[in-house]
This record gives sequence, C-alpha cells and structure tokens, in this order.
Amino acid sequence: SDCLEYKVLEKDECAALKMGSFLAVAQGSGGQVTKKIALVGKGLTFDSGGYNIKAGPGSMIELMKFDMGGMAVVMGAAKTLSEIRPENVEVHFISAICENMVSESAFRPGDILVASNGTTIEVGNTDAEGRLTLADALIYAENMGDMDYIFDIATLTGAIIVGLGREYAGFFSNDQDTADVISASAKFGGEKLWQMPMPAEMLERTKSKIADIKNVGDRAGGSIQAALFLNEFVKRTRWAHFDIAGVAWSWGLSAATGYGVRTMVELVERL
Repeated sequence: SDCLEYKVLEKDECAALKMGSFLAVAQGSGGQVTKKIALVGKGLTFDSGGYNIKAGPGSMIELMKFDMGGMAVVMGAAKTLSEIRPENVEVHFISAICENMVSESAFRPGDILVASNGTTIEVGNTDAEGRLTLADALIYAENMGDMDYIFDIATLTGAIIVGLGREYAGFFSNDQDTADVISASAKFGGEKLWQMPMPAEMLERTKSKIADIKNVGDRAGGSIQAALFLNEFVKRTRWAHFDIAGVAWSWGLSAATGYGVRTMVELVERL
C-alpha cells in the first residue's frame, strides 16, 4: 500500500537502543551470521584470445567453452550449499560473464583500462582477459562490505598446466591460516591441490610505464604473476585464488570434471 511503511531494526540496532528484554527472548532462535564469504568465478563463455588470437597447435581454441569453468564451480557450490544450508554463514556467488571476441569494438593490445577502483591497467595481451574481468569482480565483492573471505576460481593460465599438469590445481593466498584450511578442505574432498608461492618481488614484472599495472609480465612464472595481479585488487580481505586451468576439463572424456565444487563446499563449512 502507498500509505503504509515499515522499518526493520537489525540486532546491532536493537542492542544500541538497549532492548535487552526483547533480545533475551530472540537470542535462542539462532541464525546469526558469523562469516561472510564471496565465491568469485571467471565466466568467459568463449575465449578467442581477442586480437592476440589463440592460434596454432596447443592453443586449445576449440575447447574455450570451458573457460567459464570457474563460474561453473561457483554455481555448483551454490546449488550444493543451498541444499545443505550450513549455519551462521552468508555466501555470495559472483561472476563477471562475457565472451572475448575479435571485432571492430574489441579492446586492443596497448589499451589503457580503468578498473572500478580507479586502477589503470595497460593491456599487454588481450588473451590475458580473465584477470581483467576478475579484477572488477573482486573489487565488487570486497565493496559489498565486511567480507571475511574472498575466493576466486578460474581457468586462468596455461602456465599452471605446465607447472602442475592436468591432475593438480594450484592456489595462492594472502593469508597462511586460510591456506591451511584450504589444503585440508581439498584433501577431505579428494581434490588434488597445491599451494603456490606469492613472492612480492615478481610483481615488478607487471609494472607499467604508462599505467599502474600491466595485465601480463614475462613468460617465467606466469601463473604466479597472474595471482599477484589479482591480489592487487583485494585490499583488506583474506583471499585465495584457485587456478584450475589444468583440471576443469577431461581431455579423455571431452567433458567438464566439476573439479573444485567439493573443495569450495567443504571450505565454506570449515571456516
């Protein structure tokens, strides 16, 4: 009705008003959120590479429908968590969904982009697009406020396949306690996962002369440089990045593996 309105007082507001009598009755009902978690999945529904087009043997352009594997993990975790309903946790499921195609309006090598937090990014390679989409998604997640953890999942780099093969995923974290829980969660879920280093000095390779940062560095340690790039867009929250490029797809079955869902669900329940 246009002549009625209502106001909802949250628990903190009631406490500030010293409503002890009311809160005493309400406290037995539970449901208090004690953890807020964001799961952020890379959602490239097809990746041509853009103007740095995927070409030649090993480019895997014909398989790039799986470049939304991170988003699929997030959606799979959302479905499972909605069914088991872990208590006292609020989980947000986020993905920046698009294609990376070649056209007259496509972005180009050498472009300077501006992320939603004002960071300027020099495009060194249009085929390093996943980290660009994730940058704004991570900023969005952190700006939702009071997030305890942010985890991004992505088929991000070929370098992780070179380093760990097609059975292990790699993960990176800015907090070792969180990393320990991640390792235990993956082991419990039966998913092979290896913690990777984040040496701060390697961030120098992504420095730009004309912007705050470049989206690529050199070829050595490519998956590490990608993780360090992403970490620049998470300023105050415990965070981890999962690079599942080698494990999201079964080359033998020509089908998605579902890797990561079990680890994400167990992680949410343990934190």
